[in-house]
This record gives sequence, structure tokens and C-alpha cells, in this order.
Amino acid sequence: MQKRTKILLIVIGIGVLSPIIVVLAPFLLGGYASCRIFKSKNPNSKAKALALAIIAMLTLLVGLTWTPAFFKQSETTTEKTVSGTGGTAKQATEGGAIQETTPSVSELVSPVEKKKEQLYKVARVVDGDTIELEDGTKVRYIGTDTPETVNLNTAIECFGHEASNINKELVEGKEVSLEKDVSETDRYDRLLRYVYVGDVFVNDFLVRQGYANASSYPPDIKYQDQFTQAEAEARENNRGLWSSCNKPVETQQRSPVPAIVVPTAPDKSTSYTCNCKKTCAQMSSCEEAQYQLNVCSCKARDGDHDGIACDTQCQ
Repeated sequence: MQKRTKILLIVIGIGVLSPIIVVLAPFLLGGYASCRIFKSKNPNSKAKALALAIIAMLTLLVGLTWTPAFFKQSETTTEKTVSGTGGTAKQATEGGAIQETTPSVSELVSPVEKKKEQLYKVARVVDGDTIELEDGTKVRYIGTDTPETVNLNTAIECFGHEASNINKELVEGKEVSLEKDVSETDRYDRLLRYVYVGDVFVNDFLVRQGYANASSYPPDIKYQDQFTQAEAEARENNRGLWSSCNKPVETQQRSPVPAIVVPTAPDKSTSYTCNCKKTCAQMSSCEEAQYQLNVCSCKARDGDHDGIACDTQCQ
């Protein structure tokens, strides 16, 4: 029993002292060698002194190199263990200095998915610069003006069909994102928006490819400089309406269209009579056309539903 206890104590002692023995190994070996030389029977004292000096220098050189390297290796192992658990870790810099670092929030918490941009389904394209969403809301593109096509009683403007068709290719049946400027709607209750389908900025595309003119309606002028530059590029390269139409409409810098004053009831002094079968070409004047629209409710005279009758003759 006593023998087992002694063996156990020796093993524990070796386990406890082994790190110290490893760290001090160069010094212990140097001391042991010096002791053997000192006790040797060599009568030459000078030779002994020289041997002891050499051993002392080697011991110091090896010991001062070995001990820091041992501690550095131990710290590196500790850093890997701690960093693997997500706690505060120590990192050794190139100069040997130790710095504490704390894991970032992104390393500890799973990233939150970026909120997706709201998308709207386009039910139909009204014309080159107006669309209708699934819920019936109409959206007018800001900063663009495409040739008219929706008034069936007037001649379709040059490049109107092309503008309408390209708009259909771009957005009809697709999901788009909308960007507001200053105004919410125009006076016809159409949303005023910049429209994007995927990475395509639709307003800019129509102007830059020659399907529309740049048109400014303050205060919604966030991208007006961009649209003006896009129109200049289209003109210089003879794109779209700039090459196909004899007299394309120049870039307009306009203030909001003023309201048109019209009679709310038949005026005895006028000779107009309600006749919804009349076409715009048969109207005697713009006043009569507006009379037929507002007084007689002849909606066919306002094909684009902008409140102005016979756009081609009266604008």
C-alpha cells in the first residue's frame, strides 16, 4: 500500500513539475554539465574554467531562446481554444504584443435578411409614359413625355406606337418598384413616380433611347439633369423619334399645366349643342370640344383622360 502511494505521489509530482522542467531544461542541462566538469579529476584548472565559460554561454543562449518560444506557443494554443468558443480572445501581433479582441456582432448573431423593396404588378400599359397597376392605380412617369396614341379621334403622333410598344415590353405583366419625388399625384389622380423594372430605370431608358422627350414639371425634378443629358445623347445619336419624326417636340421646361376654365352648365349665349358623335376634326373650336366634354359628358373627346378635349388641336 505504501509503495503504491509513493508511486502515485511521484507521478503527480512529475505531472506538476513537468512544465517547469521543460521550461528550465536548458538551464538544468547546463548546470548538470557544469557540475560534472567542476568535479572532474582533470588537473588543468584553465581548461576547466574555459569549459565552464563555454557551457554557461551556451546555456544562456539556448535558455533565453527556448523559454520565450515555449510561452508563445502556449498562448497561441490558448487563443485558438478560446476563439473557437466565441468568447474574448487574445491575438499576438507581429511584434509579440498581445491584444484582446472581442468577436463582432455579425460573428455572434445570424445576419438579418435585408428588407425587400416593395414591388407592384403592372396590369396594363396605357401609353408610352403611363401604366396601370393591378389595383387599378394609374402611374404617370415623371420627367418623360412620349408621343400620344390613346386619343382615337385624332391622328396618332409620330413614334407614339413605338413608345407604347417598348413600354409594354419593359413593364407589362411584370413587377416594378416605384420611387416618389415631391408630389404624390397629378391633378388627374395619377401617381407621379420614377419606375424601375429590375435594374432598368424606365424613365431614363425611354428618354435615352429616343422614345420620349425629357419634360420638367417642378417641383418633381430630382433626376431632371440626368434626363436632359439622356435626351441630348439620343438626339446626337439620332435614336428613335429624333431620326424618324420630322419635327420632334423639343425638351420642355414647363410649370404645371394651368387649369382650364370651362362652363359648368349650358350658356344661353352659345350656339353649341350636345352631339357626342362629333369627332375632334368636326369641332368648330377648342371651346366647343371642351363644351362637349364637360357639359355634354362626351368622354370620347378625352382619350387619355387628362381633362383636356382633343389634345392635338387644343394644346
